Amino acid sequence: MTDGSKRKDMINTFTMNIMKTKITLLAVVLFLGFQVAHAQQNEECMTKLSIFSEYAKAKNYDAAYEPWMYVRTTCPKLHKAIYSQGEDILEHKIDKASGAEKVNFINDLVKLYKERQANFASDSPSGEFETKSCQLQYDNRDVLGLSDLELYNCFDAAFKADKENFTNPKSLYTYFSLMVDLYDAKTKTAGELFDKYDDVSEKIQTEIGNYSEKLNVIIEKEEAGTALTRKESSYQRSYESYLKAYDQVSSAVDKKLGDRANCENLIPLYEKGFEENKNNAQWLQRAAGKMSEKECTDDPMFFKLVNAYHKISPSANSAYYLGILKDKEGKTNEALSFYEQAVGLETDNFKKARLNEKIGDKLKGKGRYGSAREYYMKSLKLNPSNGRPHLRIAAMYSSSANDCGDSNFNKRAVFWLAADEAEKAGRVDPTLKSVAAQTAASYRGNAPQKQEIFQSGKSGEKISVGCWIGRTITVPKI
Repeated sequence: MTDGSKRKDMINTFTMNIMKTKITLLAVVLFLGFQVAHAQQNEECMTKLSIFSEYAKAKNYDAAYEPWMYVRTTCPKLHKAIYSQGEDILEHKIDKASGAEKVNFINDLVKLYKERQANFASDSPSGEFETKSCQLQYDNRDVLGLSDLELYNCFDAAFKADKENFTNPKSLYTYFSLMVDLYDAKTKTAGELFDKYDDVSEKIQTEIGNYSEKLNVIIEKEEAGTALTRKESSYQRSYESYLKAYDQVSSAVDKKLGDRANCENLIPLYEKGFEENKNNAQWLQRAAGKMSEKECTDDPMFFKLVNAYHKISPSANSAYYLGILKDKEGKTNEALSFYEQAVGLETDNFKKARLNEKIGDKLKGKGRYGSAREYYMKSLKLNPSNGRPHLRIAAMYSSSANDCGDSNFNKRAVFWLAADEAEKAGRVDPTLKSVAAQTAASYRGNAPQKQEIFQSGKSGEKISVGCWIGRTITVPKI
């Protein structure tokens, strides 16, 4: 290689190194500039987050709107408050707006729910936030111009996608109410209506079971005489509130269904679908359950459903339905044997408690009060936050007062026992506080009054009550 070629290569190499250095320096400058810009942007977002959050806490939503929108669009992953407080801000805007502006804000809140799911997925289950979106659209259906079918499809998609987190009591009712309206409009079939009733009812019962289980822990502690912590008292109020809401929704769903699910409609529907579904355990269980619930158990179709169900899927439910059949035949002891089998097969304590309560109801209806009380007590042991068994026991005491005392005073003293039992219902069950208080007051009104206690000379004494009751009553001191 000549000296000239060597010099030329050296110059080229030197030039390339200078270019690489310039490019590297430019990249560093650009990166640092980006970092500075990003840091400045983050600082701006943090400042505006603080501003809109303080305004939102003070319910000054109009002032919060502009800084909130900046953070929402610029730094959507910065903080969950963008979505929790943003919901409050947009709800305020919706309430104050009208016409096209109202529609825009509604649509923006629907969009916000989706943005939350995208940016904070772990804290934003679709069953909760898609349901919120559907409920918002339902509550504003007139201004949005949405049809019942469009709204139903919205709820249905949310329910099917994430049933576990579709828990809002109001939305469960809305979902079913839309199905009934579509059935009445002949858009949905009777089969679809009854299936959806079962879906929603089972979901409600699942939630009642979940909250009852949580409340039972607190009630057992309270009944044992242990003081609750402030946190436990707060939880207790929350659980009671949810149980009351689900109880109201359960009644509302049944009322909305009304007599659409009567024997006249159910029997031909199940006769038509039996061959196709005779190996479908869920279909058989729901059909038999609906016929039992609606007192269609005298029809041969019920017998057919129960036997098919028990054959392919022996379970607590199928055993219980076989017990109903034996009851219909007047074979009480065989019926009780199947009922006991049902309890033994059930593994879920909440459902087992319900079975014991149902057996108690059947025995009470036959006048077998002592046995009925045994089953009610078993039910209460499994689910102490259910007050219904207490009221049933109180009613049996009341109706037996005339038969279980050896004097007029002692007979009427049984009403104190009935009143005490009724009051227990109100203490443990938030859904029964009012009716329990009224029932207990009625029983106390039938018990001996102060003047009669004074004249009897039994103030503070204990009275033993015989027959099936077998309890001791303490006369109130005067």
